[in-house]
Amino acid sequence: MRRFVIGAIAAALVAVCLSAGLPARAQSKDEQEIRALEDQFAAAASAKDLDAIMKVYVPGNDLFVFDVGVPRQHVGWEDYKKDWHDFLAMLPGPIKFTVSDLSVASDGKIAYGHNIQHLSGTMADGSPADMTVRVTDVYRKIDGKWLIVQEHVSVPIDFSAGKPVPDMMSKP
Repeated sequence: MRRFVIGAIAAALVAVCLSAGLPARAQSKDEQEIRALEDQFAAAASAKDLDAIMKVYVPGNDLFVFDVGVPRQHVGWEDYKKDWHDFLAMLPGPIKFTVSDLSVASDGKIAYGHNIQHLSGTMADGSPADMTVRVTDVYRKIDGKWLIVQEHVSVPIDFSAGKPVPDMMSKP
């Protein structure tokens, strides 16, 4: 009887592992598509191509973003496009923008991910710009294409000093 129970448990575990492998393949395709979307975003930001940046976001009023600057939130594609326009205007020269440590989970219709984004360049006053932020995104597959529908950008805070800690971003 003991052998039967152990055999049944082993068979159940194998079945679960095999069935879990099927969705992983579909999610792998979703993850590849979302990684390509984030690569497209980083290239557009590096090129300071506002129209290309905004192509990764859902058009209309469904977009919601918590950003690090003021105001505290942006509702809608037009509002966030203006925020990006104003931000890029503060950086008149070339910039380098990277996305790293991307992690994605998807069910095929909706996905979420988090990553680290780094920007370097020169501010309008000539001072160096060197910013690293944490980003959490919610993606929705619309007409076969992944788009960001919600975004939360943040930096770690040293509560005792009441200041952001940008160098903390290089450490997990």
